[in-house]
Amino acid sequence: MNRPVVGIIGNQHMINDTYEVHAGGSMNSDAVANVAKCLPLLIPSDPRYVTVDELLEVCDGFVLTGGRPNVHPEEYGHEPTPAHGDFDRCRDAITLPLVRRCVETGQPFFGICRGYQEVAVAMGSTLHPEIRDLPGRMNHRMPPDGTLEEKFALRHCVTFTEDGPFHRVLGAREVMTNTLHGQGICQAGERVVVDGFAPDGTPEAIYVEDAPGFTLSVQWHPEYNATNDPVSRPLFEAFGAAVRAWAEGRRATPMLKSA
Repeated sequence: MNRPVVGIIGNQHMINDTYEVHAGGSMNSDAVANVAKCLPLLIPSDPRYVTVDELLEVCDGFVLTGGRPNVHPEEYGHEPTPAHGDFDRCRDAITLPLVRRCVETGQPFFGICRGYQEVAVAMGSTLHPEIRDLPGRMNHRMPPDGTLEEKFALRHCVTFTEDGPFHRVLGAREVMTNTLHGQGICQAGERVVVDGFAPDGTPEAIYVEDAPGFTLSVQWHPEYNATNDPVSRPLFEAFGAAVRAWAEGRRATPMLKSA
């Protein structure tokens, strides 16, 4: 039986400062293939090569991955500054309309780190360019040194809304997560529901209110050690179930409102 197809949003990357590629972390493919039980398909996120209509036709669901470049602040009405870092307008041109179309139709997506911010911006949110500069906030960025295990180590808890979708999927109101991001939600869009917070008040988990499909998105990186991590695994399993339901011609049961 064919596995449903999950499009994994790729990032532009330069090999040896000369050769352009579209790349995706193998841990994203591993989580999609071995936990969500879907077929991972890397997408060159550039409107010169693909269209949103084509992606919606080919893929049953999408993982909006993390990435070093940030969503361009013009997408949420702000002027760019050095604090906003690097940008990828080609990826913006694919992912933002893709999110809106999926929200409309119910096609499942799972937003991760930059992907979480794409979901937020696509649905009318604004972003802080550097949350560690805000009073009372911790440094959520990836440690500059250390092994991969040290960079992705669990560093803070996230607390979810009682009986919200994350609480129901994970079976716990508080979990430990890694943290490797610099930006964060400033003002949530009208339909963006913040369902989980870090101890310093940083929004860490969102979904889109009244969307007919799976829209859960997280600011941390659940693709790391997804097979074994007790937080990551149920998130990818729930996403995989929603993708299979879509592929079978059924709408996934929305997990979008507190009971």
